[in-house]
Amino acid sequence: MIVSLPKEQLESLEAQVAAGHFASIDEALAIAVADLALSEDDLAWAKPYVEEARASIARGDVLSGEEFFRRLHAKIDDLRSTLRG
Repeated sequence: MIVSLPKEQLESLEAQVAAGHFASIDEALAIAVADLALSEDDLAWAKPYVEEARASIARGDVLSGEEFFRRLHAKIDDLRSTLRG
């Protein structure tokens, strides 16, 4: 397939590849098309998760960002220790 892009878009993609964000222009375009398909999703599947999150917030069941990342890093450290034996 041959795809023609405006010069500015092609240059932008080339810069993204050069910066190491994508392995190739083909990969960048494939990801862009996949992202477009996702953006067309109605996201109805997410509604129960959003409602659950809002209920948690209303109950005060929340963590600060700092606390969340502290716990996350502690779990990662524990897993690394377990894997190292």
